[in-house]
Parts: sequence; structure tokens; C-alpha cells
Amino acid sequence: MERTPPNRDEAAAYLRENNWGRWGPDDEQGAINLITPEKRVQAAALVKSGRAVSLSRDYPKTPGRGNPQPAQHFIRLYDGAVVDFYGISYHGYVTTHVDALCHVWDENGMWNGRDPNVEITTEGANYGAIHHWREGITTRGVLLDVPRFRGEPSVTIEKPVHGWELEAICEAQGVTVEPGDALVVYSGREAWQSANPAWSGYNPPSPGLHASCLPFVRDHDVSALVWDLMDASPNEYGMRWSMHGALFAYGVALVDNSLLQPLAEACAEEKRYEFMLTLAPLPVVGGTGSPVNPIALF
Repeated sequence: MERTPPNRDEAAAYLRENNWGRWGPDDEQGAINLITPEKRVQAAALVKSGRAVSLSRDYPKTPGRGNPQPAQHFIRLYDGAVVDFYGISYHGYVTTHVDALCHVWDENGMWNGRDPNVEITTEGANYGAIHHWREGITTRGVLLDVPRFRGEPSVTIEKPVHGWELEAICEAQGVTVEPGDALVVYSGREAWQSANPAWSGYNPPSPGLHASCLPFVRDHDVSALVWDLMDASPNEYGMRWSMHGALFAYGVALVDNSLLQPLAEACAEEKRYEFMLTLAPLPVVGGTGSPVNPIALF
């Protein structure tokens, strides 16, 4: 079903109709507050077969066009033992990672309206940092399979994912997105990269989710957005952040560069699109995010 995308003022209003103050002026959990103990129990009850699927890409050590800052891995051998060193710049379009609430902002401020000039220092973030999610994110995950719904290999630059399409996919798959859920949007990144080997998210244009998806995330009280292709860019509104605005506007955790093709295949085989999802960021005090290995359990 085709609809008219929002105009510039409507798209900007999506980010102003935010969750600031919803959990208090000093809150540093954001929409993770929606993951209550009862929500975790609900998620655990979804484990039936015990099948586990990793949603993480491999540690990106190989340099290339799409990996301008490859991760470091050094080995040191001892007598009867080996140790190693990991070094990584994980934000960007390669590493599977979760963004902390302090990661991005716009002209109105970061999460809860805080001033990034005050809260962000070269020593780390004083507010909204990743260590506030040290208990991890464990909740009900719901996969929306865009390529299967479209009957096409992947999302394209010409056809980004719109909010009304997410609603239609829910209906087609027979699932509902409930408060506290992790919304997992599969856009077919592997097929896109195979068909477009020169593509890199560092050099747009890029396929992904349109700003019209923001109300879906907000109105369904999503706690985390897990995705393989991220913001459709450039956006037609001149917005610094479109879908990434869900981080500072709604307090939604963003799990970027997730590997979702295996999960989509598992959902089709299990004949269900809901599962228990768990991920645990490194509790780096003042950190702006963390590499993660999300696990879906069926």
C-alpha cells in the first residue's frame, strides 16, 4: 500500500514528540525502562526448541573499502599459554554494536534534553553512557522480514522501508509489537552487498529505513531497534539524523550492523517471528556504546 511520506515539518516533529522526562529528568536508561522483570519472564517463556542464533558479524579485522578502520588483534605466545589484544573503533557500518544514549544528538540536545557540550568530554560521557545498561538487554524480539514481504532480495535506495510497511508486515506475519519489545528489521543486507560490491555505508547513498518509521518505533514503545541496513541516506529533509534520532528522542537502544539473514531463515523454519533476545554490552564507564553479540533463542 503506497502512502505519501511526511513532509519536512512532519518529519522534524517526530523527533520533538519525544520521551524526554518520561522516566524523570535524570534518567539514563531510556526505553530500556520498558523492559520490566515481567517482560523478561515473558521473553524467557518463548524459549521452546532451544535453538540459538547469533546476530553478530565477525570481528572486522580485514581492511577494505567498507572497512576503513579495521579492528586490531595481536597474539602473544608464552610457554604453555597464549594471550591477545583486541582494539576496535566500532561505530560505523561494519561492527555489530549497541549505541549508548549519549552517542548522537541534534540541535535540541541529546537524550532528555541534556547539553552535549556539558555532558561529553574527551574522558568519556558524563550522562547516558553505556555502563548504565550493564545488566544487559533481555526481552521479547520480533523480526519483521522486509525482503520476504516484498518478494525481493533486499531493500533498495529507490525503495526505503516506510512506517506503513512495518505495520503491513506485522499483519502479514501475524505478529504484534508490544511495549518493551526489541524490534528487529531485516532489510537483506547480504543480498544488497552481493549485488552492490562497491557499496559502503561510509559513502552514501544507502538503503535502509525512512524517517516515516519513527512513529512506529515511538508509538509501539519499542525498547531496542535491531537492524542490518540503517538510516536510508541521504534523507530528503536535510536532517542530521533521521532514524538514528530514535536514540536521543525516544531513548531506544540501537543495535547497528546486525547479522539478520540467519535469523530470518530461522524464523521461517521455526514458523514464528518472536523469540527471546539477549545482548550484554561491555560496562565501559563513560562509553558511547559497545560491540555486542546479540543472541536469539527459540
